[in-house]
Amino acid sequence: MKILFTICARKGSKGLKNKNISDFLGKPICYYTLSAYDLFVRKNPDCECTLAVNTDSTELLEQINKTKIKYTHIEREEALAGDKTGKIEVIKDTYLKLNQHFDYVIDLDITSPLRTAEDIKGVLEELLKNKKADLSFSVTNSRRSPYFNQVKKQENGFFAPVINTGATTRQEVGEVFDMNASIYAYKPSFLMTVKKLFDGNAVAYKMKDTAVLDIDNPEDKELMEILADYYYSKLSDYAEIKNNIKNL
Repeated sequence: MKILFTICARKGSKGLKNKNISDFLGKPICYYTLSAYDLFVRKNPDCECTLAVNTDSTELLEQINKTKIKYTHIEREEALAGDKTGKIEVIKDTYLKLNQHFDYVIDLDITSPLRTAEDIKGVLEELLKNKKADLSFSVTNSRRSPYFNQVKKQENGFFAPVINTGATTRQEVGEVFDMNASIYAYKPSFLMTVKKLFDGNAVAYKMKDTAVLDIDNPEDKELMEILADYYYSKLSDYAEIKNNIKNL
């Protein structure tokens, strides 16, 4: 099975300045993603894995080049570096420029350091299990539901449920999940023909709920580091990611 792994990161950031090249618990944040990728490759020798990094950040490339990880750099085109550019377009551009056939494409978000090699495998396996699925992604349990305890401001100035079902208990509306923007797996045939995530049949893999979904602002990063320090010290599969950084 040939798998293309992608890391897509443009330089700069409005929410948290230079978040893609920032340090996380004393190490470049990209090293946690590289560590998870490296562990997946070593634990799954039957998979032929290729890593491509789509970026316009020389600083990020300098960080990656200090490791032994083999990758192909795809220069981020200016037309794909805007705030409104969908990530699928960037991943598609990466795939096309490599000019190779892959059975699956897995994208790892660089600002989601709390993932394990088993999480990557889990997302892929969900896609493999369902022949009608076009993509798979990681989720966590949601603390709030748009059908019950999420509200929005109305035109009259008062607040009401986002989707008013009339339910009086959360159990009535069923389980919902948060997309945690960590791992996405695609069939190339789907990736090449669409522009939006939900243009296809999606399945999901539930990851451990780490409270912070990804890093978008300084408060996210501060809280994520506190949580990560706990997980890396208490849970073996998370500790494996941090400990493996020294082997990169």
